[in-house]
Amino acid sequence: MMSGKVDMKVVMLGQASCGKTSLVERFIYDRFNSSYQTTIGAAFGARSMDVQGKKICVGLWDTAGSERYEAMSRIYYRDSKAAIICYDITCAESAERAKFWVSEVQKHEENCKVYLCGTKLDLVLDNPSARQVDYHDIHDYVDEVGGKVFETSSKMGSNVEKLFNCVVEDFANENAEVMVTLEDSTIVLHNKNIKNNRCC
Repeated sequence: MMSGKVDMKVVMLGQASCGKTSLVERFIYDRFNSSYQTTIGAAFGARSMDVQGKKICVGLWDTAGSERYEAMSRIYYRDSKAAIICYDITCAESAERAKFWVSEVQKHEENCKVYLCGTKLDLVLDNPSARQVDYHDIHDYVDEVGGKVFETSSKMGSNVEKLFNCVVEDFANENAEVMVTLEDSTIVLHNKNIKNNRCC
């Protein structure tokens, strides 16, 4: 059994209603709910993952997207190892807001890796004309800032595991000294082992 200690802190940032909470729910609980209450301040969740034969407890801070909570968000991304910055691919405004958060994180947390996550891919697959954010434009931008980009659907589960696996693998590759101290893993822990938002 693992302790409740978080080995890797990840912060979720992005405009309100762009799908951050849905992404967290899909990752931790493998479920989707079409209606969520707006996050106030931040919510915390965690999941154990297996990487390079070690167990890593990933702690996720799901921050409020409203601009009135902007200053509070800085508290939550402090000391984060990764920032998953979400935007809705059917909303161009949310992509511009995501760029703001990239700038903020890189200015205040230079050791925090940036991952852009385009959400609601299912809407575009159903109706290609709904896309307002060009993938290639975002990819070029991410190359400039040294990040990575994924497009996901929390509703279908598309690319959600791929995103978080990349985040954790990058952490493991760049934090060898941390990996040495972690418990060896003989099984892969799936989200069904996570209860009460704590690693176990």
